Amino acid sequence: MTSSHAAENQKASLPDERLARAADALGIEFRNPELLRLALTHRSYINEVAEPLEVVDASNERLEFLGDSVLGMIAAEFLFDRYPRVPEGTLTAYRTALVRTETLAYWARQFGLDELLYLGRGETTADGEVRDRILAGAFEAVIAAIYMDRGIRGARRFLRALLNKDAEEIISTGQETNYKGRLQELIQERERVTPIYRTTGVSGPAHNRTFTMEAIVNGEVLGAGTGSSKRAAQQEAARQALVRLAAEGETRDNERPV
Repeated sequence: MTSSHAAENQKASLPDERLARAADALGIEFRNPELLRLALTHRSYINEVAEPLEVVDASNERLEFLGDSVLGMIAAEFLFDRYPRVPEGTLTAYRTALVRTETLAYWARQFGLDELLYLGRGETTADGEVRDRILAGAFEAVIAAIYMDRGIRGARRFLRALLNKDAEEIISTGQETNYKGRLQELIQERERVTPIYRTTGVSGPAHNRTFTMEAIVNGEVLGAGTGSSKRAAQQEAARQALVRLAAEGETRDNERPV
């Protein structure tokens, strides 16, 4: 089977109704709808209809690569304009919060892309971090599709609308909730070791799992947390650990003789 045949088979098997729903949700009338079709097509789907060497031509991986750069540039431009007095290092941290996997997966869900992707049978039941990575990659591919179809102005208009609406909250949340990083810095300073995280429970259906994790230092459980992904549960466990360490520090201070 040639690459063109694989693409033709792909087109025949992907209904236009799904593309119309996606375009409507995104608010973009694509001149070339095949770009959107490609952006929504995960490698796992093509693995089921094409030879291995043909996958790159018909999946969204190359668009994902391009979309990552387009997103990074527009996010940097947005931050440069929005925060004229903020130094470079802080702007970099802001951009990291805006382009991280969780943010992109959140935006993908806002547009309903989680229900519109073309996935292989195995990936349709993926959850947690795996699902977030798939959604984030697809969102980057969609950005590239918009860029190729509507140019940089179209991509900028699309992303600026999201950034104007969500950037401040995402940046604020990202700065406040990096509990794992804060715990690691504190423990490395005090104990010269790195906290480890252990999964203690997984519950719920495959498409809506809840994970329970523990934050452990020198064999002692300092905190436990739950979340819709292992990463979210780790953050909550780290937060609980920080709360405990802060309370223990206050207790020791109160016990010191005056």
